Amino acid sequence: MSDTTAIDTEPQEQSNIAQSQEKSTRLVSTESRVAEISSLLRALEDVAGGNGLGQRREEAKSHPTVRHENKLVQVRLGMASGLFTALRQKHPQTAEHSLRVALGCSSWSLYAGLDEETRDTIEVAALLHDIGKIGVPDSILSKPSRLSSEEEALVREQCRQGSDIVAECCGSERVLEAIFHSTTRFDGGEKDQPIRGEGIPLVARMIAIVDAFDSMTTDQVYRSAWSRDRALQELFEYSGSQFDPQLVKQFQEVLSEHHDVLTERVAARWLNELRNSHDELPWQPAHESDTPGSASRMAASDILARPLFEQKLIEAIRDGVVFVDVQAKITLWNKGAEQLTGISRGAATGRTFAPSLLEMCGHGKRRIHDGSCPVARVLRTSSQIRQRLMILGRQGKLVPIDLHAIPVVSRDGAILGATILLHDAQSEASLEEKCEALHAEVTRDPLTKVANRAEFDRMQALFIEAHEQAQHPCSLIMIDIDHFKSINDTYGHQAGDEAIISVAGLLTSMCRTGDLVARYGGEEFAVLCADCNNAHASRRAEEIRKKLEETPHSHLGDRRITASFGVTELQAGDNSETMLRRADRALLMAKEQGRNQVVQLGNGMEQQKSKKKWWWLGRFSGKPVIETSLSTAVPIDIAIAKLRGFVSDHQAKIVSTKDNKVELEIASSKVSFDRRKGDRNIDFRIEMEFSERREQRMNNLGFAAGEYTSTNIEVKVCPRRTSKRRGSDVADRAALILQSVKAYLMAKEECELLAESQLLVL
Repeated sequence: MSDTTAIDTEPQEQSNIAQSQEKSTRLVSTESRVAEISSLLRALEDVAGGNGLGQRREEAKSHPTVRHENKLVQVRLGMASGLFTALRQKHPQTAEHSLRVALGCSSWSLYAGLDEETRDTIEVAALLHDIGKIGVPDSILSKPSRLSSEEEALVREQCRQGSDIVAECCGSERVLEAIFHSTTRFDGGEKDQPIRGEGIPLVARMIAIVDAFDSMTTDQVYRSAWSRDRALQELFEYSGSQFDPQLVKQFQEVLSEHHDVLTERVAARWLNELRNSHDELPWQPAHESDTPGSASRMAASDILARPLFEQKLIEAIRDGVVFVDVQAKITLWNKGAEQLTGISRGAATGRTFAPSLLEMCGHGKRRIHDGSCPVARVLRTSSQIRQRLMILGRQGKLVPIDLHAIPVVSRDGAILGATILLHDAQSEASLEEKCEALHAEVTRDPLTKVANRAEFDRMQALFIEAHEQAQHPCSLIMIDIDHFKSINDTYGHQAGDEAIISVAGLLTSMCRTGDLVARYGGEEFAVLCADCNNAHASRRAEEIRKKLEETPHSHLGDRRITASFGVTELQAGDNSETMLRRADRALLMAKEQGRNQVVQLGNGMEQQKSKKKWWWLGRFSGKPVIETSLSTAVPIDIAIAKLRGFVSDHQAKIVSTKDNKVELEIASSKVSFDRRKGDRNIDFRIEMEFSERREQRMNNLGFAAGEYTSTNIEVKVCPRRTSKRRGSDVADRAALILQSVKAYLMAKEECELLAESQLLVL
């Protein structure tokens, strides 16, 4: 279904928007509010708890984003908004997740052309689908490590009981059924579920998909956020068992559509209801100045607020800096702590600081029990502690640290919490230091004072090499100012230069230590993001996009400008050229889809070790070096679309296509960056045969019977000419090509799938 079709199904919304535009006195404010709410829909991680600064509740309530969020929630829930507020107080991260799911479902229902009643149902049910977590013990919600199977079962059961809580203030059976079945597996699961397959309400099946997608693309304590492609691959993997396969395919179409159009229409819909329902609300949000004791709370907030320079200082410190409250819950987790532990700020904030969070060990590498936590001892005794310990570092290995915990005591002697310093006791230089040294060497662009094109090209290879050696992710963001020619034509070239300087300054101010900002050419910029995966880079690009959109430029008559962003992550088989081409392709897609948006390409999956049993190590005369079978859960049209990206980024030559067969030629220099001086290029031929497998199957219990689609690819990689070079060298290069193909196609080899299935059986 196209965007045009979906938009035409909402004549009432178009009428409401047209009426608001007829009144010139309301035009500016309405557009401003739409932009404000659109911004909220795109960047919800800035709300309380997501910024990692540990704001007190009174500070968070005064945050303008939170105030608008509260109004949106009240419009959709009415009296039930009190339940959402209770969930926010119980666990802010769950409340923010629920709102993101509701907004995602709203966009999806608009694309699908669902009726108004169904759209209302899915929005309300999505907002409250996790309300049952109010009954989950704090010890589980704040647990610093992955939940056990018993704890996960308890959380799922409590979420199912959420419909009982909502039933006390909601009479809609559709909403209650949607909440109850939002955790029901499509195949019914191992239990004898009375409802399965298409018997599960449509709204519940949609919520389950958006819920899982948001969870996978959000940071967790035990893993970093996944890229959109990798999360989508996981949805396809579990379609038919956990998710409705037809809805997964439609959700993939929603992600591929002009998402900015859907977002703006969702914003207009929610804004329209906010305006029309304002007088019908049973209460108004209390102003800070109207609440009892607000003056004293504001005074306390002023005392506790950290000035901007202190925040900058904390973020610039290489050591980990952690703030905890009196219950040992983490309220601040700086960049140094992220670098040292590999746990992101969003995943750590709100968790209980405990040895199990960091897999902390003492002498002899003996694990420290949570009951013997040194920070808990500081909170009990109000005394400092210094201790040499070991924690699990970024590479999954124990690294030595010096822990210094300092109690924070009020003037009357009451313990308020503790400040924790985590110092890396390793002698070797950190990745961040290496990136800083590279950054200091760049030659500047004379206009913007950021790196120029030549230095970017030179430094990108070194940047990639440093991250490959450290086995850390890195990402690339390409930025292009929208409609720049019209700026020059309207305001002159000098104003255009000022706009370029402003954008360069914004990029520099919003980047971290170790990142590299470069002017790639004209009005186009590139940002190399150190120690940053696809999901985080996309989030940072969205923050930059929003800030640029909101910033007036005096040299343009206070006009605001926008930019388009393409994002990708270094993946298996990449070199500087392929990584750059993929980011540029994402940028072109952003411009084609309407500009002023972020498009991310690449799955960001970890590089897999090559298995030499496929390698033929003798003399080569066009015989395959690698011959294997790949499988991906996505349909064949999506797999072929991903192959087009591989061909474009690697400048591969299409030799022939016949039916579902394709032959490509590619030079080994187009794959990987670490060729040695004097190495000659080796041209390879890749033969691929695609076949779509449709099979009727059901699970072991006989549920979820139906037709399921996957794609098989038979792959052969062989050198074009006979070579007397070492066979292992040719095989290594062929293996890199295979890894890159697998990354682009989101595919796995049959032996890998077999190993996974055996693990599941065990």
